[in-house]
Amino acid sequence: MLIDGKKIAAEVKAEIAARVRQLVASGNRPPHLAAILVGHDGASETYVANKVKACHECGFRSTLIRFDSDVTQTALLDAISGLNSNPDIDGFIVQLPLPPQIDEQAIVEAIDYRKDVDGFHPINVGRLALGLPCYVSATPQGIALLLERYGIATEGKHCVVLGRSNIVGRPTAALLMQKSYPGNCTVTVCHSATEHLEQITRMADILIAAIGVPHFVKPEMVKPGAVVIDVGTTRLPSKLTHSGWKLHGDVDFDSVAPLCSAISPVPGGVGPMTIASLMLNTLLAATGEVYPKR
Repeated sequence: MLIDGKKIAAEVKAEIAARVRQLVASGNRPPHLAAILVGHDGASETYVANKVKACHECGFRSTLIRFDSDVTQTALLDAISGLNSNPDIDGFIVQLPLPPQIDEQAIVEAIDYRKDVDGFHPINVGRLALGLPCYVSATPQGIALLLERYGIATEGKHCVVLGRSNIVGRPTAALLMQKSYPGNCTVTVCHSATEHLEQITRMADILIAAIGVPHFVKPEMVKPGAVVIDVGTTRLPSKLTHSGWKLHGDVDFDSVAPLCSAISPVPGGVGPMTIASLMLNTLLAATGEVYPKR
């Protein structure tokens, strides 16, 4: 079975748009998402453009704040402070990565956790680990939504997460350990220092590849009948596309797919769900359904 992230993302955004129409009909303003974009990195430009497009599809207002790549950390912090204090902004993101002169962690921590719809702030990450209400990081939430919408059994299943990043690996592991569906998994997190990696991944009922190495997962690493979720998004040069590059996942899709009961492709799998999850978090921020509105 192919896990179609585009299809599920479209369903989620349609549901959000219907909720927004209800809010507006009741006299409320539409949710408002802001994004800060630094520099002109091609991937970041594409991601932010897709987020702005999703806002339009969901009936949100959106604001894009741009800085050149030589922006100072002070200027960036001032912009964040302004968004924190602006009651018209329900949530905002700072598109990563940032230039080397900027301390990314300092930027993330400067965001008001109640407007942190990316779910990166330590308070939101910590509350997720404790099973408390929070904004769940967009990619892990997108993975969970895919598992849920496709009715994939998770309780008691062994989930192996390849990768321990703060954006994907760690929060995904925390989310799938929660005592609710989709969750209640037994979770193993593997990384660059893991010994006997192939033996561990072959034990996985659900294998989530978020290691950032294209085509890393080979057939010998996958148990027949496993569910495989590919989070990889590596851009590699390609003569077959107009853009001159093509997205590749962490899974060697053609050789692994025949083994799986379900698998997500790249592109068209987790990527669209990440944006849909960001929209969902913004709706929750606007309605005060996670943290009360300020």
